[in-house]
Amino acid sequence: MAVDRPDRPPVPDLVSLAPDAAIDALQERIGHRFAATELLRRALTHDSAAAELSLGPNGSYQRLEFLGDRVLALVVADMLSAAHPRAAEGELARRLNALVRNETCAEIAQELGIGEALLLGEGEARSGGRMKATILGDVCEAVIGAIYLDGGLEPARQLIERYWSPRMQNLSGPLRDAKSALQEWMQGRGLAPPFYAVVERSGPHHAPRFVVSVTLAGHEPGRGEGTSKREAEQAAAREVLIREGQWKATP
Repeated sequence: MAVDRPDRPPVPDLVSLAPDAAIDALQERIGHRFAATELLRRALTHDSAAAELSLGPNGSYQRLEFLGDRVLALVVADMLSAAHPRAAEGELARRLNALVRNETCAEIAQELGIGEALLLGEGEARSGGRMKATILGDVCEAVIGAIYLDGGLEPARQLIERYWSPRMQNLSGPLRDAKSALQEWMQGRGLAPPFYAVVERSGPHHAPRFVVSVTLAGHEPGRGEGTSKREAEQAAAREVLIREGQWKATP
């Protein structure tokens, strides 16, 4: 049953814009049948499509992504607190960061087949937007936000527990993001924090590509690429950590 929320923002009429079959199939995989299907359609609408269709500043998934990010963090934090009753706050925070990062959300979006139902602008669709991790991760959070607005916390919690619990139980590898790990490593050696700078930006506005360098005192600089500055910075930090033997390269 939908939760009556008087502060719910108006939803553009997207009924005819996203394939009904893809929307229906996605609802089955999510395990939640929307009372307001338009919320799900908006969660699947990329900025490029919103611009082409003149849907206005709130016509894309961005506001729902903002909400879903907080719902996801709340539920995962609750799961971690229950699963690790003796863990210190710092340990819980590192586990939380590993579980709610964009890469994890993108993996789950792929498992849910979210890309098949995305509404993209023509250029973004041609450039492979349905498979871009940054888009998939953002939309995954937007879908969680849409579920929360449509049905409340419980259906959102059920989805999160179904897909995040196995990852929580099998969490392995570094429990810190690369930038945090690199900064801690430099501080431990009594050196200044790393400095990141964008050295190249290419691609159209709706599909940018960033190259970032990271400068470190007493060490060779690192370099990383990504579809956002954050992603490129993480890649640059990861390159340094692997090169310096602090992290193992993963396939």
